[in-house]
Amino acid sequence: MRVLVTGSAGFIGHALSRRLLSERHSVTGFDAFSDYYDVGLKRARHADLAGFPSFEGVEARLETPGALLDTLARVQPEIVVHLAAQAGVRYSIENPGAYVEANIVGTANLLEAVRAHPVRHLLLASTSSAYGGGATSPFREIDRAVTPVSFYAATKLATEAMAHSYAHLFGVPTTALRFFTVYGPWGRPDMALFLFTRKILAGQPIEVFSGGTAERDFTYIDDLVEGLVRLMDCVPPKPSEGGPVGESDTLSPVAPYRLVNIGGGRPVQLGRMIDVLEEALGRSAERIPMPLPPGDVTATRASTELLQALIGTVPETPIETGIPAFVRWYRDFYPTDAASIATPAR
Repeated sequence: MRVLVTGSAGFIGHALSRRLLSERHSVTGFDAFSDYYDVGLKRARHADLAGFPSFEGVEARLETPGALLDTLARVQPEIVVHLAAQAGVRYSIENPGAYVEANIVGTANLLEAVRAHPVRHLLLASTSSAYGGGATSPFREIDRAVTPVSFYAATKLATEAMAHSYAHLFGVPTTALRFFTVYGPWGRPDMALFLFTRKILAGQPIEVFSGGTAERDFTYIDDLVEGLVRLMDCVPPKPSEGGPVGESDTLSPVAPYRLVNIGGGRPVQLGRMIDVLEEALGRSAERIPMPLPPGDVTATRASTELLQALIGTVPETPIETGIPAFVRWYRDFYPTDAASIATPAR
């Protein structure tokens, strides 16, 4: 297949692109290399992908009018996986404009490009944060999410709605995907596992929100990528051509569009995650209890019924396996005696 991946220098974009390239698909990676976190890490990810002859990297911003349109016209991909976004719950409080530009304007430009150059399937990343405050556990796709507690979540809900409108108006087959706390090698430096690893190795204390009782449905990166690859073939049918796969299906009655969780449905307390990290590092952490920050929720847990119905599997890697894998990558990529992640070891 010819696949275009936006956000290919990001954590998930790199992992997905590498998997596709290893299976001999052609991948065009579109990324702006924003400085939200260490650009050196992003460039290292793209350099890793450049080792495959069927990879092409394009450095450009989705927000730039015509940039993606020109790329789609030239590449003519069969599949587009839209992962590029401004991520992070807390940063959306500090700089909401970045989220409007990247998530809403950028996605609008992507939808226009796909409208002009139709693809077999558009897969679009969303977030478990979209479920918002007061959501019933487990978080089910068929539950209405109308109470976002962060601006990041609000912009992601907007992109879901925008994509549905294009699916209805222009027949763009679209699957929106709500990811649950993805972690693993090559991960994002702004996330807890990365931050805790850096600080523990540097002998610095770590801030533990809600005394470690907050729960997250941790999803190992390889499991997420497996789900993405399998879902590429699960193209939502037009209303006249097919129906839902069961009571949990979110297939739209008016468009070739559905919404799917990718998570394991087995939440883990933050305190337990730190215990496993300490064991993998061979060091203990000094834990400083902190209240839950604004915009965060106390717990997330994915309903996996629809994912199981569509692809026959759900994420299974436990943190006792995934966290040591991350630590091995981290020790290899960064000097273990460094207090900063600014300079990679290679």
